[in-house]
Amino acid sequence: MSPSRPVGRRHRVHVVSDVHGNARDLARAGEGADALICLGDLVLFLDYHDHARGIFPDLFGKENADRLVEFRTARRFDEARAFGARLWADLGEDHGNAIRRGVRRQYAELFAAFPTPTYATYGNVDMPDLWPEYVRPGTTVLDGQRAEIGGLVFGFVGGGLTTAMRTPYEVTDEEYAAKIEALGEVDVLCTHIPPEVPELVYDTVARRFERGSRALLDAIRRTRPRYSLFGHVHQPLARRMRIGATECVNVGHFAATGTPWALEW
Repeated sequence: MSPSRPVGRRHRVHVVSDVHGNARDLARAGEGADALICLGDLVLFLDYHDHARGIFPDLFGKENADRLVEFRTARRFDEARAFGARLWADLGEDHGNAIRRGVRRQYAELFAAFPTPTYATYGNVDMPDLWPEYVRPGTTVLDGQRAEIGGLVFGFVGGGLTTAMRTPYEVTDEEYAAKIEALGEVDVLCTHIPPEVPELVYDTVARRFERGSRALLDAIRRTRPRYSLFGHVHQPLARRMRIGATECVNVGHFAATGTPWALEW
């Protein structure tokens, strides 16, 4: 169960996930807290609410973004990939280089906005290999690792599981389970994706089930952390629920709300 029992003054952390380019609100997200925790998805490739925002419309324009969203929301992934391939061929620039240039531009702004201290892990649309270029003193990046904050032990696991979307940081179920196992018992389990529970993984606007982790769900039942915190599903059927002794919380779609979720103890 809980590996530590903090005493003394009260502590407060703010938690964000799915930042997707919202550097303005990110710069204020740590106000009034002892630390900020970021559960990933800093990059904005394409805003599904405003198709004019993101790396894709910057390169190809809003009309093409409208069309890509139409394919993806209909789960016509093969058509989406074929459509994208035609656009990239016409652009005349290497696909990877163009995207990484856009990601670098966003990372420069977003990492500069992180307050001190920040504890961050990766989302499924992030590019972990670029993070060392932008991490500054005061920001700690963890993936399959633990950190002590105010007497509580926080465990962090980043990334997502493999999907038809083929986002940049997806790992196999086995790799993800190994990272969960490496944490051992913690007070607060911080991940980008939720445990595999239908109410937590179903997106009510996209009308589809996102991928959650069975290994994460098993670890929650086995180790009984106080909290399981996550994001990834922007409009979940349930934002929080209890699994045994654990309060499971989707901390919210920060790109849309601009408001962090607060944990106090």
